[in-house]
Amino acid sequence: MISTVFSFIASPLLLIIFVLLAVALLTLLERKTLGYMQLRKGPNIVGPYGLLQPIADGVKLFLKEPVRPSTSSPILFLATPMLALALAMMLWTPVPLPHPLVDLNLAVLFILAVSSLAVYSILGSGWASNSKYALIGALRAVAQTISYEVSLGLILLNAIVFTGGFTLSTFMVAQEATWLLIPAWPLAAMWYISTLAETNRAPFDLTEGESELVSGFNVEYAGGPFALFFLAEYANILLMNTLSAILFLGTTIFLNSPTLTTSVIMFKAALLSTLFLWVRASYPRFRYDQLMHLIWKNFLPLTLALVIWHLSVPISFAGLPPQF
Repeated sequence: MISTVFSFIASPLLLIIFVLLAVALLTLLERKTLGYMQLRKGPNIVGPYGLLQPIADGVKLFLKEPVRPSTSSPILFLATPMLALALAMMLWTPVPLPHPLVDLNLAVLFILAVSSLAVYSILGSGWASNSKYALIGALRAVAQTISYEVSLGLILLNAIVFTGGFTLSTFMVAQEATWLLIPAWPLAAMWYISTLAETNRAPFDLTEGESELVSGFNVEYAGGPFALFFLAEYANILLMNTLSAILFLGTTIFLNSPTLTTSVIMFKAALLSTLFLWVRASYPRFRYDQLMHLIWKNFLPLTLALVIWHLSVPISFAGLPPQF
């Protein structure tokens, strides 16, 4: 009984610790990558080759005084960063690494539903700050996130039609012979661009457009609450790239070596995350009208047409509806 209770507590804690460690390494990799692409060194003072810089930054942020505007909503102002990080950690529970923390039959729908709730943390933080800049940034973030969730959902529907299941382990089993990236490369390209927009990364970082909004929805945050938003953002980046690896670069499940399965998945996710950083260093920010034009005038018609086409192919060839 005690061991069961301990496993229920220890397993989520271990997952959270390793995700946060991966976030720390991703921030270091980002600063190093941007540094070398801009012909400078990046972090190289704290620890050997700057390896302890993320820890120093985290300690500094959490030791700073959390300044709060006097006119802000005190409870909501502090609750929204905690909600953002809690939702970001919750999204990892159905991910098979190689076994999910919670085995859900509809894992894909769970991820879509929980990721949609992240909109409330952004909107709540912008409203609770009682600042015009934060509110404008929050409204832009909400519009962007909701818009690109439409394309993400339709692309996932296409992938579900291909694989015939709603669990992430089904995607891995279905791609043992061929990666879904090969027959569905347009979907993979649209998925990857949509994950950039969903996580507010360049060139879609309009919610934190420093040149016009001075950091957007989190402009009034400092210290620990700001660090929670920061951790949630980078945890979501890692999650989206892990999902991309599972959905389109399916990994063979090594029954005799779960560690090898996890290592392969995370290696692919690390490569995709590095591509995120490369895109940030290479492309300028989109205008807001370009951002909305891309999703509503390009991605939405394409994904809808592909859903109809993929649904019709099994009927025309086999005379039977696709089996979900």
